[in-house]
Amino acid sequence: KSVVDELKTLKLKISTSDLKGRVDIRKTKTFTIDPENAKDFDDAISVKKLSNGNWEVGVHIADVAQYVSKGSALDKEASLRGTSVYLVDRVIPMLPELISNDLCSLKPRVDRLAYSVFFEMSESAKLIGHKISKSIIHSDKRFTYQSAQEVINKKTGVFAKELLLLDRLSKILRKNRQE
Repeated sequence: KSVVDELKTLKLKISTSDLKGRVDIRKTKTFTIDPENAKDFDDAISVKKLSNGNWEVGVHIADVAQYVSKGSALDKEASLRGTSVYLVDRVIPMLPELISNDLCSLKPRVDRLAYSVFFEMSESAKLIGHKISKSIIHSDKRFTYQSAQEVINKKTGVFAKELLLLDRLSKILRKNRQE
C-alpha cells in the first residue's frame, strides 16, 4: 500500500526546474537497441560529429533517482526485489510499471531524464576524453537487435551512418582489447 500511495505522488511531467544542471541533447541523434519483446528501454545511445572531427558517443541511462528517493517505500521495495525477474510468460518488475515501462523508459519521441556518459573518440577509436552528466534526451528511434543488425548488414536505412560508425568503432575496440 505504501508503494502504491507513493506512486500517486509522482510528477508525471518534466518541469523546467527538472532541467536545471542537465545537459540538453534532445536535438542529438539518439536511439535505443533492445530485444524484440522489451517493454522498458532503460538505455540509449547518441552519436554526433564534433567540430574538431572527432565523434561524441553518448550512453544514456534512465534517471530512476528522479522518481525513486533513497529510503522511500519505492526504494525499499526495489531493494527487497533486487532485480526484475524475467519468466517465459511474464516479467515481475523490480519497480512498478509506471516507473519502469513509462517514466524511466527511454521511449522514442518522448523527452526523458537520464544520466549520460559522453565519450570523445577519434576516427580510429582512440578515447580522447569523457564526461558524465545528468541530461535530458529525446530518443528518435527504437531498434530491436535484429533491425539494427539489418541496417548494419545492408549499410542503408534509418541511422545507417551512426550504426555503421558505432559498429566500426566497437570492432576496433574489441580487437584492441583482445590483443
